[in-house]
Amino acid sequence: MTELRVLGPDDWRVWRELRLAALAEAPHAFGSTLAEWQGEGDRAERWRSRLDIPGSHNTVAVLGGQPVGMASGVPADMPHTVELISMWVSPKVRGRGVGGSLVGEVERWAGRLRATTLRLSVMPDNDAAIAFYARLGFEDTGEPGDLAPDGVRRELVMAKVVDAA
Repeated sequence: MTELRVLGPDDWRVWRELRLAALAEAPHAFGSTLAEWQGEGDRAERWRSRLDIPGSHNTVAVLGGQPVGMASGVPADMPHTVELISMWVSPKVRGRGVGGSLVGEVERWAGRLRATTLRLSVMPDNDAAIAFYARLGFEDTGEPGDLAPDGVRRELVMAKVVDAA
């Protein structure tokens, strides 16, 4: 059974472990790069700061005592809207409901905030992630997303209505 843990700044080592694994395993899926978070970028205060984004909800999934996935919810610039960011599940446990549990936790948090919309951005060629989000009720908003690291493509913006808390 998947255990979900909400992290705070003091849990930065757990977040660091998962984020570095995510950036190494799926570099194409994120706007950040592994290189940006290693070397000079790999500082405790930077990791703590990431977990201390005002109003954020940072969650990890644990199976068999090991962290295997992560997701964050952060307030968006639009009213009654939150964003799902930093979503990743270890390939070892994909297909076992971990991703759905993480997204569900962020959605419940959004409902407690009385948000009405949960948004996310995904790379346009990440077909597996797009299909996963669609199964969870997310739809393409048709809005242009941020420019991808390649400077050519734009992220796909998806959203869903949040169930009341």
